[in-house]
Amino acid sequence: MFGVIMAGGQGTRLYPLTANRPKPMVEVIGRPVIEYVKDAMLGAGVSDIIVTTGYKGDMLEELVNTWSDKGSVLENSSINQEKFPMGTAGSVRLLIDQLEDTFIVGSGDSVLSCDLNKLIKAHKDSKAKVTMALWEVENPSEFGIVGLSASSNGEVDGSLEEGYVVRFKEKPSPKEAFSTVINAGLYIIEPEALALVPEGEKYDFSKQLFPKILEMGWPIYGKKIDGVWFDVGSPDELIRAQQVLISNRNELPFPMPKGDVIGSNGFNFEDSQVLGSNLGSVISSGAEIGENSLISNSLIMSNSNIGSNSNIERTVIGQNVSIGDSCMISDCIIGDNVSIKSNTSIKSAKLDC
Repeated sequence: MFGVIMAGGQGTRLYPLTANRPKPMVEVIGRPVIEYVKDAMLGAGVSDIIVTTGYKGDMLEELVNTWSDKGSVLENSSINQEKFPMGTAGSVRLLIDQLEDTFIVGSGDSVLSCDLNKLIKAHKDSKAKVTMALWEVENPSEFGIVGLSASSNGEVDGSLEEGYVVRFKEKPSPKEAFSTVINAGLYIIEPEALALVPEGEKYDFSKQLFPKILEMGWPIYGKKIDGVWFDVGSPDELIRAQQVLISNRNELPFPMPKGDVIGSNGFNFEDSQVLGSNLGSVISSGAEIGENSLISNSLIMSNSNIGSNSNIERTVIGQNVSIGDSCMISDCIIGDNVSIKSNTSIKSAKLDC
């Protein structure tokens, strides 16, 4: 089975972290985000993966070229670089000559880890043209919500965990939200559904193709996935993803890096430290924290150095960053290789070198 990973996103909300890397290469617990959906596909028997790339595609190409090294169950991995943005469906439409049978499409810029075999079985049993992975959230206003029914032409039933998709709504207001179940950005698709995408045209799955399929009366199925799903498109979500993954490490469907306990509230995963639950921070491999510095609800990426007596709150700090002594930094995104002098106070800023 073919798997396609959409990885053309720039990740503007994470800038300047994405000044030097595409969004799918942003790391979560020491791994590029795109690796999570890749592993989920491999677990479902995918033998060939194509990654559609755009912004800084050369970085993704370097990674993808390692996926089918000797010893991997993946037979082939390759990239398809877009000359200009084609939208989610339009980028996959470029591969139509290779996608002759049922295939999987996933987003490379969100953390997803689950048993995709259950989704494939639901797709086959429902005889749908498209089956989408669903996830439940508390606030659906930033996502595309989905209404499910027990039949392909029935009414929305909010109690269902799987069923036929009969309604969509992108980024609903609180009054418009008829569901808290969202499109998780992973689909099982039949070739005839992909053929509906106009050739050479920028086209979107959720905004254009899926509504068109429903209008034609073709069935679309949806099923809530178990396991892990995070959108890491904002600094807050990136920090939260790291916190939740570590807090639930014993229940995850994939192994965490091994490490030693470094205290009753912290763990060391391959030299990555997780500070106490009241602080909720992740300190990555090679990073150093000076004496009497407080790091709370933040992410410090590899090989960065925080001086003594500094206070870092709700901030994402990139790689190879140097921050001096007695600094006060809150609600910031700091890109790679930035240097901040001692006795500096910064709030709600995006800093690039």
